[in-house]
Amino acid sequence: MRSSRAPSRAGSGGARRAAPRAADGLALLEACDRGRFPPTLYIDGPDEPLKAAFLASYRHAWMAANGGDARPRVLRAAETDVSEILAALQGGSLFATRELAIVFEVEDLGRSEKRITALAAGLDHPGDGACLVLVESEGDTVRKSLDPLRGACAALWTAYPPDGAALAAWGERRLARDGVTAEPRVVSAIATACEGDDAAFFNELDKLVTFAGPDARLTLADVEALRKPALEADLPDYLAAVAIGDPTRAAQRLGRLLASGAGEGTVLFGLANLVGGALGGWARYRELSETLKRRSSARELARALDAVYRAEAAWKGGRGDIVTLLEHTTRVLSTPSASATGRTPLAASARR
Repeated sequence: MRSSRAPSRAGSGGARRAAPRAADGLALLEACDRGRFPPTLYIDGPDEPLKAAFLASYRHAWMAANGGDARPRVLRAAETDVSEILAALQGGSLFATRELAIVFEVEDLGRSEKRITALAAGLDHPGDGACLVLVESEGDTVRKSLDPLRGACAALWTAYPPDGAALAAWGERRLARDGVTAEPRVVSAIATACEGDDAAFFNELDKLVTFAGPDARLTLADVEALRKPALEADLPDYLAAVAIGDPTRAAQRLGRLLASGAGEGTVLFGLANLVGGALGGWARYRELSETLKRRSSARELARALDAVYRAEAAWKGGRGDIVTLLEHTTRVLSTPSASATGRTPLAASARR
């Protein structure tokens, strides 16, 4: 994880004051808890659930430091002019002493070198009390075109998937946000049960906080009473992992989905509907089908649908174990289709 220049109090005017280095997102948030927000912050990295958790804590710290009505402005780069972004940072408001603006999908600026240059030039001149957060979405490669923005920001944090201990630390922070405490090993037990899937981990913590209420104390018994056989193992989460091309998470979520009692036929229908929707048919989860369509050619989608139908035929014909068939089909559909030889997992499956 990249280290960032530690946050300084926004609105200092000229030169930024030096502060201890923030080695990770948690250190940066601890500085924010003390009222030390960087005037400009750039967030990138591959872990979208961790980014969401960070931003939730960041907004909470901001509102705690500036009053409950100090809600941030949320912008999207594709829908916002550079002048509007800079106005949020430099202009301030007549009705608020401090303002926070969060700009999502900043990679959309990368299509115009002129826009990036203009924004980077203005980032070094924050207004009194203003803070700006630029959030870059996950990408297959590092977007070099955005380097001027990364370099111009006062702080930079990259969201990498946390290990078990770090994930537990993030969980403790999530509970503390609502004043909830937990017995020793509660948070680490949830992290272990989620098998490193931080999206499921944060979702499960949100459910536990809702159950417990503010200022409560969670015990291991509470967790066991509320926990399903599989944490967050529902069909949409499984199909989402398949759609985005994440075979590791797809396999994990398939296992938890089956452990929770989901019918094999339901899972096969879900896969067929996902691929059929990507081919233009009716889709129960249209957004997921569109995601699969964006990373696949029409020929690859046809082969994917054939792979699902072959698995169903083998199952109903008694020619294969359904769990093994589902595992294979999940791996075929979720593995990104690119190789030096031009052969894809889907193509290989169609030849079997």
